[in-house]
Amino acid sequence: MIVQGQVVKVGIADMKVAKLPDTIRTSGLGSCVGVVLYDERLKIAGLVHVMLPDSSLGRLENINIAKFADTGIPAMIEQLKLEGVQPFKLRAKIAGGAQMFQFSSSRDTMRIGPRNVEAVKEQLKKYTIPIVSEDTGGNSGRTIEFDPSTCMLNIRTVNQGVREI
Repeated sequence: MIVQGQVVKVGIADMKVAKLPDTIRTSGLGSCVGVVLYDERLKIAGLVHVMLPDSSLGRLENINIAKFADTGIPAMIEQLKLEGVQPFKLRAKIAGGAQMFQFSSSRDTMRIGPRNVEAVKEQLKKYTIPIVSEDTGGNSGRTIEFDPSTCMLNIRTVNQGVREI
């Protein structure tokens, strides 16, 4: 008998955890990066939808930690630890970070997608979490769904179809 799970939906600048038999999904990945952290043995995954690279860009006192790479990834690791995951067993898959608009200026501040990808990779390196696969860059939006039972990340890219990594 196949047990059909729920789809755990993660909003923009949001993060959640999914366990078997559920899958976890986020939409609207343009310049944002979807970061899936998972434990293959425990069949559990966390997904954080990163909007911006660095929380110092936030001007508010009570920031949304899921919004930034430098706060969202450590918070997701902590949440997974509460679920019994040992951080050294975590693996990552990432997608998104597109350059959605063409700017005449080459100013670094306009490169949000590539900067998000760099910031995510920096955080994962800091925590020695290997990136198993990625689908980043380009100029199209993505929807991703991760299945903890297979550890496959399904990516639907606007005008480019579906692939799994």
